[in-house]
Amino acid sequence: MRDIMGMMGKVKEMQAKMEKLQAEIAALEVDGTSGGGLVTVRLDGKGHMKSLKIDPSLFKEDDVEILEDLIVAAHKDAKDKAEAVQAEKTRELTAGLPIPPGMKLPF
Repeated sequence: MRDIMGMMGKVKEMQAKMEKLQAEIAALEVDGTSGGGLVTVRLDGKGHMKSLKIDPSLFKEDDVEILEDLIVAAHKDAKDKAEAVQAEKTRELTAGLPIPPGMKLPF
């Protein structure tokens, strides 16, 4: 019976840590860039775009497709960075726990 109570305590502790981690990730902001810094996108930890900065040199009619591609690339760069930070924070939190490889947290 003590083992079950101990395990329940650890589950509650882990749940509190996961809630804190989710709050930290939601507050996270990352910048993604493309075109050597001509386009910068800022995302929050949930992947929502917070801001977009475009170098004025890109505002030419014949460069519209390039600009569109750079925006998409900057967004992907920011999203990849946010996911990397989230994965690292989750790894730190779950270090030493017997979690199967590839299992995504938080659920």
